[in-house]
Amino acid sequence: MEKVIYLDNNATTRVDPAVLEAMFPFFTKEYGNPSSMHIFGGHIHAEVERARARVAALINADPSEIIFTSCGSESNNMAVFGGVGAISPDTTVITSRVEHPSVLEPCRELKERGHRVIEVGVMADGTLDIDGYSAALATPGKKFVSLMWANNETGVVFPMKQAAEKAQAAGAIFHTDAVQAVGKLNEVDVAKVPVNLLTLSGHKLHAPKGVGALYVRRGTRIKPFLRGGHQERGLRAGTENVPYIVGLGLAAELAAAELKNGASRIAVMRDRLEAGLLACPDASVNGNRKLRLPNTLNISFAYIEGEAILYHLSDAGICASSGSACTSGSLEPSHVIRAMGVPFTSVHGSIRFSFSKYNTEADVDHVLSVTPGVVDKLRALSPFVS
Repeated sequence: MEKVIYLDNNATTRVDPAVLEAMFPFFTKEYGNPSSMHIFGGHIHAEVERARARVAALINADPSEIIFTSCGSESNNMAVFGGVGAISPDTTVITSRVEHPSVLEPCRELKERGHRVIEVGVMADGTLDIDGYSAALATPGKKFVSLMWANNETGVVFPMKQAAEKAQAAGAIFHTDAVQAVGKLNEVDVAKVPVNLLTLSGHKLHAPKGVGALYVRRGTRIKPFLRGGHQERGLRAGTENVPYIVGLGLAAELAAAELKNGASRIAVMRDRLEAGLLACPDASVNGNRKLRLPNTLNISFAYIEGEAILYHLSDAGICASSGSACTSGSLEPSHVIRAMGVPFTSVHGSIRFSFSKYNTEADVDHVLSVTPGVVDKLRALSPFVS
């Protein structure tokens, strides 16, 4: 295969070469432990704190509010279990039906432990059911909310400022899984949006896999997730993964610099791909076409299987997805698409294309030259197409 067209950037992104270069010394000559009191450890500690400041700047936080973790899933688990654990045993947990499994599964485990858990629905276009959310917040007693900022499958953006302000007015602790939003949306600003906890992940913004962060607003109580050491303000024990933290720090700084112009360029490519694919028979976009990430297109082709489309695209060097990478081994249709009420004839034929700064117009050209033929071929084999 001469070239791979990678359009699965909501699953993971290519590590920026500058990020890799910045990381390399910390695998070799700069190998000290940041907790050591000698000068070699002190120098490494300073680099960790520099990275912490860079990550904080991306979301307009104070560096002391950033806790480094191993990934977005760990940050989500830390927020849900640690946040609820710090409130009270009878806390009501409020989330949505379209969350990432790393939020849904912890919430459902809390339900098994006796907590009341309310999963708020979404509208047909994937936007949050605000009336249902408001009703959930009216529940008496202590409350903990976890809502994603932007959906990983459809790209649909929730009204985070409104949701956080409603939670604040109801006295609830509010967490947002912002893994897909950080580095893509200018409005991810914790000085303007009153979230208590916010999750981000390195490998979604051109840092390596294996590093993430949790923002913990000053004054928010949270139980430690890993115990055994003083690291990360005593909230997450374990020697820091210095090379990856350094990489995340630089990636955050680069994302902040590229945010405005990069997002608009990417949206133009996404929209051109969308227009071309909608010319295919029985094609429809899943999710609100205005309130979504600039890099994400989720489109259904009725009467055919998305997995079959992906196999044919892969043979042509095109990498896309049928949903979350965390559930790609399942034959069940996406829980996100089902929650939106997408018709049965289309729910299995959904494909997600997600762009990054490394994609080009030539990539779009190639996808548009291949996909319609794949769709026509599969429709000719489908027993549902007359």
